[in-house]
Amino acid sequence: MTVKKEHSTEMTVEEKIKALFQLQTTLSGIDEKRALRGELPLEVSDLEDEIAGLNTRLTKIEGEITDFQAAVAQKRNEIEQAQVSVERYKKQLDEVRNNREYDTLSKEIEFQELEIELCNKKIREASQKVAERQEDLKKTQETISERQKDLEMKRNELDEIMQETRDVEEKLKEKAKELESQISTVDARLLSSFKRIRKGARNGLGIVYVQRDACGGCFNKIPPQRQLDIKMHKKIIVCEYCGRILIDPELAGVKMEVAEDEKPKRKTRTTRRTKKVDDAAAE
Repeated sequence: MTVKKEHSTEMTVEEKIKALFQLQTTLSGIDEKRALRGELPLEVSDLEDEIAGLNTRLTKIEGEITDFQAAVAQKRNEIEQAQVSVERYKKQLDEVRNNREYDTLSKEIEFQELEIELCNKKIREASQKVAERQEDLKKTQETISERQKDLEMKRNELDEIMQETRDVEEKLKEKAKELESQISTVDARLLSSFKRIRKGARNGLGIVYVQRDACGGCFNKIPPQRQLDIKMHKKIIVCEYCGRILIDPELAGVKMEVAEDEKPKRKTRTTRRTKKVDDAAAE
């Protein structure tokens, strides 16, 4: 058991680089599966946020309608009270004893009638506001209904894609977790550096193989001596331009297509025939 443990916690540089490339391949596979979903998760999230905002607006409109309706009810109640007062004052006019009482009651009646007119004006304004808010309410409800349909469609589409890729993605995640654990056990700093490089890379590649004497990530040329160091597998080599870890294609298990250069035309050697040779041939 002890021997196995020691063996599991020891890896050569070559093995580390190979395990790192396997991890990269696995993570790239996960990225591809996620890319199949495209913008759907964001679209679903945006629709959910929009519907939440519309529901908040709906609640606000309903509250405003309730407030306006309450104001209308209050003004109608005030009109009823004012009408009662007018009737009472009119009856009192028949019992006045002097002009002063008559003028006072007349002013009270006039004041109450003005209050009734003002209340009617407020009722008309509030009723108009209620009609406007009810129209807004109707439009908002229609918009919510449309967005709900869009959301349902997007969710179904996303669920279908998730169902198709879930099993494969879960297996890839398990494999990635195992590889990360394996690398972290022997070199946690290397794994941390790889993750940092991968996070900063636009294409998510933290380790790349050499292609046509250049970095497979940024495609800048790699000096011959550096290429030789990469092939030796004795130390971790990174691209001096983009910072990605570099791996020999052969170690990565990648078969490179070597373009056959056109063979130079064979020059035919011409000999100048001297006069002596010509004379000898003539004899």
